[in-house]
Amino acid sequence: MKQWWRRWSYEVPLAIGDALWEVLVVQLAALLDRLTLRKIVAFFPVVILVLAYYHRIPIPPELMLVGDFLAYIDIFSALILLGVMSRVTTILFVVKQVAAAIAAFASNAGSRLQRLDVRHRRQRSGSRPHRKPSRPEDDRAFDGAWGQVAIA
Repeated sequence: MKQWWRRWSYEVPLAIGDALWEVLVVQLAALLDRLTLRKIVAFFPVVILVLAYYHRIPIPPELMLVGDFLAYIDIFSALILLGVMSRVTTILFVVKQVAAAIAAFASNAGSRLQRLDVRHRRQRSGSRPHRKPSRPEDDRAFDGAWGQVAIA
């Protein structure tokens, strides 16, 4: 009799409590971890269909259309995603073209700067006199005319 009392007053309530904890806490938490917004939205048409076939509650046609829209949400989301992806690829193409143009400009500017290298100038010695370069004979022929204009 003591074993029977102990079993029904102690072990059975503990077993029921453990089973309730397993179902209501552990398994519910695992279900909520796997649950996504897409699964929630996909479940709404099922609820609307159950309510529609349950003849005691009248359902307006608008609610049925909402249910149809939610049933086809995958198709709408795929179309929207396709539209967004086409815009993204266009933007990426433009960005790639601009980056190529900037890289070409930078390489051209780098080569131009190398041509205008002013860091390695020759040092002039103060002891040598500076000579004027010799002019061709054509310039010497007009020297008198240009020299008079420049002086006047």
